Amino acid sequence: MAATQLDSKTALIVIDLQKIVASIPTAHPFADVLENASHLAATFRQHGLPVVLVNVVGTAPGRKGQPHVGGAFPPEWSELVPELNQQPQDHLVSKKTWGAFTGTDLEAYLKSADITQVVVCGVATSVGVESTARHAHELGFNVTLAVDAMTDTSAEAHANSLERIFPQLGEAATSKEIANLLSTRSA
Repeated sequence: MAATQLDSKTALIVIDLQKIVASIPTAHPFADVLENASHLAATFRQHGLPVVLVNVVGTAPGRKGQPHVGGAFPPEWSELVPELNQQPQDHLVSKKTWGAFTGTDLEAYLKSADITQVVVCGVATSVGVESTARHAHELGFNVTLAVDAMTDTSAEAHANSLERIFPQLGEAATSKEIANLLSTRSA
């Protein structure tokens, strides 16, 4: 479903656009994804809307189907890419799970700002982006997915999220369409 509107209390959530992720091969050019996400972040800031920058700092404990490395990542792996132009008013969420809500203050932060809608983008579409969008939907937020500001390591996984999962969670649009909607969002 195409994006039809943005609430007056909408926040942007940018998932895992950090230096280590920039070095991983992706299905779509990372530079394009980064440019679109950076443009969205700048546009949200211009409109006085919250920007949440999410980085992954380690892995959650627990059994997995593959060898578990566990623990924290080296600090340089978790550094956000400079193109995001992190600002003092941006909210940083450091996570150890796929999604940005579990074990973080994200829900409390959004609710304290009376946020009713989130726009989600980043890497990887089928992991961090999808997990965060699912959780946001479960918490009652309106969800919009910025489809040209996300990618995955697998084209098939990316397409599955876009075609099968995201239509169940909310609306999807390009970063340009979302930026255009910001000027017409409901009061």
